[in-house]
Amino acid sequence: MSYPGPPPGIPGVDQSYVDNARAHAILASVTFLVVLPLGVLIPRYFRTFTTKWWIAHWVFNGFVAFPLIIASWVKAVKASGTGGPLDHHQKIGTIIFCLYIIQIIIGAFVHFVRIPFPLILHRPLSNYVHALLGLTIIAMSAYQVCSHGLFVEWLFQTGNQPPITLSEKHAWLALVIVSHVQGYLYLGH
Repeated sequence: MSYPGPPPGIPGVDQSYVDNARAHAILASVTFLVVLPLGVLIPRYFRTFTTKWWIAHWVFNGFVAFPLIIASWVKAVKASGTGGPLDHHQKIGTIIFCLYIIQIIIGAFVHFVRIPFPLILHRPLSNYVHALLGLTIIAMSAYQVCSHGLFVEWLFQTGNQPPITLSEKHAWLALVIVSHVQGYLYLGH
């Protein structure tokens, strides 16, 4: 099945657009489906073995995920050009990007500012907000990449079938969810 969009190598199609769109798709998919879930799983597993888990969490998310997200965003902006209203994919991507920036700020606040909040277990409220926002970003990213990016946007923009099958997508999402649930089971130990 063929979809409208600029397949590479067609006369009159801006090859830089195609290159930027593909680079964005690859960077965003790897970052939001592999790197960020790993960055979130680090605290889940490591905190059962060490009190210094946050160093790995901070380094992984700050020095691996953050540059990849910025690079993906830059490629998206270059591919989309300027002007005109944002489409659904661009709106959701912008929201995720903004939430990620807020998440970094909250993460720094959680680490450097300790405000006791005795009503919720033994951690400050900001810790829970940071954790829930991180999970929200991962869930929104999974929707953005798996439901819209790979299976709508990719088809529309490239005219090609997605690089993965629905079965592969479902298997990966199941692995991420099961790993997260298993990580929560470790928290009590």
